[in-house]
Amino acid sequence: MIEKNILPKRPLGKTGEEISILGLGGEGILRTYDQEEEAIPLIHRALDLGITYFESARAYSSSESYYGQALQERRREIFLASKSHERTGDGALKHLEATLKNMKTDFLDLWMVHDVRSPKDLEQIFAPGGAIKAFEAAKGNKMVRLIGISGHRNPTILSRAIDLFPFDVMLMPVNPAEPHYWSFLEDVLPKAVKKGMGILGMKTLSRGVSVKIFGDESVESFLRFTLTQPISAAVVGCDTIDQLEVNAGIARAFQPMALQDQTVLVNKVKSYAREMMYYKL
Repeated sequence: MIEKNILPKRPLGKTGEEISILGLGGEGILRTYDQEEEAIPLIHRALDLGITYFESARAYSSSESYYGQALQERRREIFLASKSHERTGDGALKHLEATLKNMKTDFLDLWMVHDVRSPKDLEQIFAPGGAIKAFEAAKGNKMVRLIGISGHRNPTILSRAIDLFPFDVMLMPVNPAEPHYWSFLEDVLPKAVKKGMGILGMKTLSRGVSVKIFGDESVESFLRFTLTQPISAAVVGCDTIDQLEVNAGIARAFQPMALQDQTVLVNKVKSYAREMMYYKL
């Protein structure tokens, strides 16, 4: 059964695009090899549920290839993103060529500089011959429509990066553990909002750590917390179609979380915050 156009959408910053408030990430079952029988039906179900934002990365095993097999004639219905962790221009362009081939498309809606975490990353990316030149060239050649950046290790580095280049989109951690340590919500999010960037939230469920600690019922509160922040979408990887259905149901019924309830949740996770923010260690 096809259930199109049932997820709310939000503007992707000032790009002129609108995307579903829930996006499908490239991890979970998609970050595997030889799991086509599970991965492709999950992508098809996401399409039928009205998800329009689909994301992968060159680093994510066969994820890009699963998308290429699953999307086919439906490619034009969705907003497709991938990422490159290469820091040189030549290396990044080779990544893009592989990505387009694997995804069986002639363009990406969004191509992101992946996992920017250190001063050395910034030095290499923005050096003469660095990756950012490849991203600019790809946009100029219409191989990509928008340029983005992702980071989850160090908010200071991500903040510096968006001062160095007018990225269209940023992908960053958004969850209730963030306020407790080296916070992307405090140090990066307000700046990105001020710049009019499209903002995507990741690590919403801390790669399942939140469920292990607080149980399945916590998915709704964590996802609601994330979607209450000034972001365009929460990007969540899934292991199963059942997980996808639950996430989509929460997004479909989304109502903003009251500030008092956000505070209660932030305080609830405090003693587990470092465990939940494994991605900063």
